[in-house]
Amino acid sequence: MKDEALQKVVIRGREAGPRLLISAGVHGDEYEGIEAIWELAKAISSEELKGELTLIPIVNEAAFRLRSRTAEDGKDLARTCPGSETGTITERIAARLAAEIRAAEYYIDLHTGGFKFKLVRLVGYMLHPNQRILEEQRRMAKAFGLPLIWGTTSELDGRSLSVARDAGVPSLYAEHGGGGGCDPTGIKDYVAGCLGVMVELGMLSRPLCGKPTPMIVEDPRKDSGHLQIHHPAPCAGYFRPVKRLGETIQAGETLGRIVDVVGKELAVIPATQSGTVLLLSWCPVVEAGDTLGVILEQ
Repeated sequence: MKDEALQKVVIRGREAGPRLLISAGVHGDEYEGIEAIWELAKAISSEELKGELTLIPIVNEAAFRLRSRTAEDGKDLARTCPGSETGTITERIAARLAAEIRAAEYYIDLHTGGFKFKLVRLVGYMLHPNQRILEEQRRMAKAFGLPLIWGTTSELDGRSLSVARDAGVPSLYAEHGGGGGCDPTGIKDYVAGCLGVMVELGMLSRPLCGKPTPMIVEDPRKDSGHLQIHHPAPCAGYFRPVKRLGETIQAGETLGRIVDVVGKELAVIPATQSGTVLLLSWCPVVEAGDTLGVILEQ
């Protein structure tokens, strides 16, 4: 069985401080976080660092090589944690990521919408039942500096953050754009966000640019934060969104339409709730059951 050891960069400071883990590439088609971690590895020296920084640019190398969200076993790594050392390739990678998370004191996981989706820029956390951990996560999220902070249920399992939840490690995830390629704005925002958290944790002493006042939404309801269960396509076809990312929408308004190969309308997709369009399917070709959009209720 091939060893899927995670390739990482470890920077140890000359003074004591927190142990922070930052990962990207949990899905193989998400690139901005990967490049941001490469930039961080070059930008931070052991002379200025307090504590220890572990950087994993590409967690899921098997999926990355396939230019796919998942590895050859088809399992979503973000639904497979904490995995198994004796399982499939994704389960083994998940087990190694889980070990890295448990060894950390703080954790940040960088994501994007990948090839299929686009999202508004956000940083999120689980609404941890331990108040001390929750407050640490809120502090980290504000320091990250993205315009939306989203706290969601702590009951979702299989994720990197659920490993951190169970280990008592304050943790964040971030989402930025998507739709294929690698947006330089995403790289810049992620580098600045991670540096902001490190300054907030006392790991670095650097002047930072002012952060925007974020919109903060905390939603403890069941399945909040589960992006792949909203507005499923009722049929296969070509999805044409009516609304744009970040726009407001009312329940019952048209989110988009599905048409066939000659442009004939097959289905109208109504919004199931009112709020802000948080995510849209960016690949027009959809199969029945694919997520078409997510609306953030406020």
